[in-house]
Amino acid sequence: MDERFERYVTELFAAEDEILATIRRRHESEKLPAINVSPEEGKLLHLLLRLTQAKHVLELGALGGYSGVWLARALEPGGTLTTIEKDAAHARVARAAFASAGLQDRVRLIEGAALDVLPKLSPGFDAVFIDADKEPLPQYFDWGMRLLRQGGLLLCDNAFFHGAAVDPNDKSAAAVGVRRFNELAARDPRLVATIVPVRDGLVVGLKVRD
Repeated sequence: MDERFERYVTELFAAEDEILATIRRRHESEKLPAINVSPEEGKLLHLLLRLTQAKHVLELGALGGYSGVWLARALEPGGTLTTIEKDAAHARVARAAFASAGLQDRVRLIEGAALDVLPKLSPGFDAVFIDADKEPLPQYFDWGMRLLRQGGLLLCDNAFFHGAAVDPNDKSAAAVGVRRFNELAARDPRLVATIVPVRDGLVVGLKVRD
């Protein structure tokens, strides 16, 4: 997206409050990878959850908690965000983020590799947001579809993967994983999906049948 348009959307529709701004600054001070969602992506995720009246949401890849705050704030009363993070240092920062936002009672953070944790979860999530390592994305797709209720949202960040997804010469495992996820989302008859071209692309899918 043209940076002018991105800045316009952020300033008008997705301005950060001081809590979100502080969480973003802490990402930087803790030297976390600069891969967290942008404010306009966070606002889009928040809006999608509000539209579907989501109560129970699963996130793969907590990082430092920035996206999790956008998600958890959108939940219906009594709702819970379950977020998985394999890096203990990232999980520590995320817990502090949720506490600073007053969301610790509606977030369950599980430390561990997603493919180890997912088989232990019960189905029935209203939305699954995937923002984790790229090589196993096809497996994350399968688990997301298993754990989603009918009418739930499947969401995945980095659909373009900085251009690698549309570069047939990029044979890296990560690029192949992203392309395969996108193909699965496009062709699975249980899902109605598209890519919203915000920042690095967001897959948005509605599970229409089991």
